[in-house]
Amino acid sequence: MSTLPTFTGDASPFGGGDPYADYRSADFSFTPYVDLADRRLGAGVIAANDEFFAERENLLKPEPAEFDPEHFGHKGKIMDGWETRRRRGVSAAQPHPTDEDHDWALIRLGAPGVVRGIVVDTAHFRGNYPQAVSVEATSVAGSPSPEELLAPDVKWTTLVPRTAVGGHAANGFAVDVEQRFTHLRLNQHPDGGVARLRVYGEVAPDPRWLTALGTFDLAALENGGQVEDASDRFYSPATNTIQPGRSRKMDDGWETRRRRDKGNDWIRYQLAEQSEIRAVEIDTAYLKGNSAGWAALSVRDGESGQWSEVLPRTRLQPDTNHRFVLDAPAVGTHVRIDIFPDGGISRLRLFGSLTAEGAARLTARHQELGG
Repeated sequence: MSTLPTFTGDASPFGGGDPYADYRSADFSFTPYVDLADRRLGAGVIAANDEFFAERENLLKPEPAEFDPEHFGHKGKIMDGWETRRRRGVSAAQPHPTDEDHDWALIRLGAPGVVRGIVVDTAHFRGNYPQAVSVEATSVAGSPSPEELLAPDVKWTTLVPRTAVGGHAANGFAVDVEQRFTHLRLNQHPDGGVARLRVYGEVAPDPRWLTALGTFDLAALENGGQVEDASDRFYSPATNTIQPGRSRKMDDGWETRRRRDKGNDWIRYQLAEQSEIRAVEIDTAYLKGNSAGWAALSVRDGESGQWSEVLPRTRLQPDTNHRFVLDAPAVGTHVRIDIFPDGGISRLRLFGSLTAEGAARLTARHQELGG
């Protein structure tokens, strides 16, 4: 396994121009997974011990952190992140914080899942970032309060041990813990600021909930669907097509570059488990001059199954939600949408229910992960 790039130490003071020009980053192998801490999935920062300079909620903003060198308030420099006050010791003789002193924030994941990697982003925190960070995780059913999560009987598992980080950098950590988690605790040692937190992983839905729903969206991120591959991600990620809710603007969907050949673009999905698909929605909301011209849908059962077309090539309209009821349920584990020749769609919804075999496998997986 290759070693992830690491960053330590201060970044240079901001000297004007593009504040991201000297930002330290890298390509991390786990970033194709869904961000389990995405606000669109329902994630939230439910508590923090201190947020004197900048609010904890900034941690989960979907867009990159912004920096305005002239933006100051009554408490000092206003930062687009979570920033705590400077810690002090107990007396003039002991002015420094102890090794155990730290600040923390509690994060509710938008969808419970298996964490594959974490990015603690200190963008624009050049000399006021934490010396080190650590991340712990737990699995608690329901909607626990901060007090319940911090109770002494709650078991926390270390995902990222206390590790030195760098300022103005994307600090990435691979995680190898095969367990389902619902909440994280981000610790910064001893204090400082973090701009963004990204928690990449695989959604692990509760099979009891899906069974109770009966008919649900089999491809939705929150229900365990995922994008396996796509022909093009030039303008926006294919994962947008299975985010919750309708698209609210053009880049909230999937749009490809303009093709100059005779090919077509496509996305391949893995469903929550083996399912019966009975109805399909293909939405082109906010794609008005660049929506796909036509679309076709195919289903495959298993990794080695053959693709079977269930929706023939069908004309799409711009900025429109298209609904199709299939003549017969389509059984499978994977779906592929082909668009012709290029352009985009904003959402794909596949309504149906798990097969008995799919439900049994999902339940077994849930138990393996400690659910």
